[in-house]
Amino acid sequence: MTRGRPFARCLVSSTLLLAVAGCAAQGDGGRPERLRPAAEEDATDTRDLPASFTDQDLDWKPCPPPRSSQGDDETSPSPLPDGERWECATMTAPRDYTDPGGETLDLALIRARSTGGADRRIGSLLFNFGGPGGSGVATLPAFGQDYADLNRAFDLVSFDPRGVGDSEGVRCLDDRQLDEFFAADAVPENARERRALSDRLAEFDRGCQDRAGGLLPHLTTTATARDLDLMREVLGDDKLYYFGISYGTELGAVYAHLFPHRVGRALLDGVVDPTGTPKDGALGQARGFQLALENYLDQCTESEHCPLGQDEDEAEERLARFLDRLRDHPLATRDPDGRTLTRSLAWTGVAQSLYSQEFWPYLTQGLDDALAEDHPDGTVLLALADSMNGRNPDGTYTTLQSSLTAISCADTSERYSEQDVRRSLDEFTDASEVFGPPMAWGLLSCTHWPFKGRYPHPEVDAEGSAPILLIGTKGDPATPFEGTERMKEALGEDVAVELVHEGEGHGAYNSGNDCIRDTANAYLLKGRVPEDGKTCD
Repeated sequence: MTRGRPFARCLVSSTLLLAVAGCAAQGDGGRPERLRPAAEEDATDTRDLPASFTDQDLDWKPCPPPRSSQGDDETSPSPLPDGERWECATMTAPRDYTDPGGETLDLALIRARSTGGADRRIGSLLFNFGGPGGSGVATLPAFGQDYADLNRAFDLVSFDPRGVGDSEGVRCLDDRQLDEFFAADAVPENARERRALSDRLAEFDRGCQDRAGGLLPHLTTTATARDLDLMREVLGDDKLYYFGISYGTELGAVYAHLFPHRVGRALLDGVVDPTGTPKDGALGQARGFQLALENYLDQCTESEHCPLGQDEDEAEERLARFLDRLRDHPLATRDPDGRTLTRSLAWTGVAQSLYSQEFWPYLTQGLDDALAEDHPDGTVLLALADSMNGRNPDGTYTTLQSSLTAISCADTSERYSEQDVRRSLDEFTDASEVFGPPMAWGLLSCTHWPFKGRYPHPEVDAEGSAPILLIGTKGDPATPFEGTERMKEALGEDVAVELVHEGEGHGAYNSGNDCIRDTANAYLLKGRVPEDGKTCD
């Protein structure tokens, strides 16, 4: 479950796990000084940066195996089907774009050169697979064969964003502490448990501050968008060609807001709603995952072998009862480290399986094992949770969840209280009895983060940009379809063009839908903008 393409797919996830893996209040004593976020809107334009940045000559070399911070693997990335090998390099960027003469940071990049020859080459196509917190260096090779048509005209390029993986990736706790953190229950039911949750989040928060320190204020999406523009310059392109998935759509939209006249072609798949608060986003995800769960149960209960039975309403109730039992009675697994399946880990495993219909058979297998009358076993659900939490097969962790929290808290200025959560619980529970409560408590993730966040929601209006293609999936659990429509309005009616996928899962390009793939490729390769609102069944 944690090797190859299934593991890579989990890295396009959005912010669900902020609900169970966030950073929140420290105690009143010893809280670090709250600093103002960097004034990135006043930052030096990329083309005015010192030549030491813009004239870098990247030293591309064969890629080594991924580090544990990116996704542990014992081998270097496999060549593409036509034999093209992956190359890796490091690009230096300002840590703070308002002070380009100050400290720097190194960003890890990966590429596969264009295979179509100089006459067909358009430039570099930069990918961000989401999270925030996913390692592009580890993820792009896992999906490389899916982009073979694009590779004929583009160098395929991705990167570990600042604060992720091998780009000074944030680690808030050690591996043993993360095992305990993810296993702990995410939904407190009395005052003692609320204090325990606060203490756990405080420990996580102190770890982020202790290990990442002054880097944390500079992990905003705006700063990463400026990194994208520096990459474009260093790679030698006048315009940015971009492919963003999930959170990567927000990054692409922020880029378009900052540099509308530098957008070449930008495809945004699994589109984030840029207009709402973190509460709006979490509530939307609760509804989205509930819809995906209902769609899964509809299919499962039509089968004679559905472990939850043949009645959809009773199946959901049985799932809820199973999760509730795990609160006090974790389930044994075959994990070599002796870990059990707790309620929080089971929530995470179920959520991971709803990101794609390809994962539904794993959920059925996991529930079948866990609900067995003789020797119930939580191993498969634990493996799904590990994929979403970024746990490697050897027990180490990537930076995925620590980076997700650090970037999200650097971005958002919203800080919620326990009272805010308790007032919102009914609304979240109405949205989803299964996913609503942990997502509601996840609102505490940034409550007492040691630095101020940047904005209530990102600015993405991009007047003057070339057309940007948005792909929205009607059954997307993590970025519900309504977000695509709101992104379209926010970017501007003359900028955004909507392509609708009548299907399931998070992200459409890799869903196997030929209509989506052909339309997207025609846009990226030929600049053919489809009719706004085109629908692919």
